[in-house]
Amino acid sequence: MTDPLANMITIPAGAFLMGSESGQENETPRHRVWLDRFAVGKFPVTNEEYRIFVEDTYATTPPFWSKGMFANHRQPVVGVSWDDATAYCNWLQERLGQPFRLPSEAEWERAARGRREGALYPWGDEPPWERPYAGYDRQTGGPQRVGVNEPNDFGLYDMSEGVHEWCSDYYDYHYYRSSPERNPCGPSSGQRRASRGGSWRHRIKFSRCAARSSLPPDFKYADYGFRLALTLAP
Repeated sequence: MTDPLANMITIPAGAFLMGSESGQENETPRHRVWLDRFAVGKFPVTNEEYRIFVEDTYATTPPFWSKGMFANHRQPVVGVSWDDATAYCNWLQERLGQPFRLPSEAEWERAARGRREGALYPWGDEPPWERPYAGYDRQTGGPQRVGVNEPNDFGLYDMSEGVHEWCSDYYDYHYYRSSPERNPCGPSSGQRRASRGGSWRHRIKFSRCAARSSLPPDFKYADYGFRLALTLAP
């Protein structure tokens, strides 16, 4: 197993403009947010990494591993619910003694934007339909292996191109109307969990840095995975 700590990228503390006035209503109002420093995984969690968790904890095997288009050890793991992703983070936290978790929506968007605060996408303003095979493996018909495309300005790969990524927050359509200015982490309760980023199946609608999505926490889809975050001392 690759050392997870070696693949964590530190995102410096600072403020950024979150949301968009030109997207969907749930992305408004655009507002400035301050985040303490944190770390986020260079890649989404892979099949290889998730398999160790399954074997160590006897967790349920993801339902799509039996299909060749999802079976490569370097592909992002898919078919994992929010509950599964959180269980993986808790297992890794206990195993390594480090505060691993899922990123908040705000942390995910800050990480995706890199140092391009006004860019539409993690890679800039080039629309995803001009990147026809980014995140998509033409040979298998599934998601690409991680790290195939160029990273963003923070050195993060596959933001908005491989899988929709679970976030830690409960989802609230109108959360931005009342969210705090510092370290927002979502409402205290809800029926759905937030997710971010485009995927190998749904790149056009959700690839923008500001685009928001959500699902019930027990749902498992073939284009849903996750990326680690890590709490750092200020």
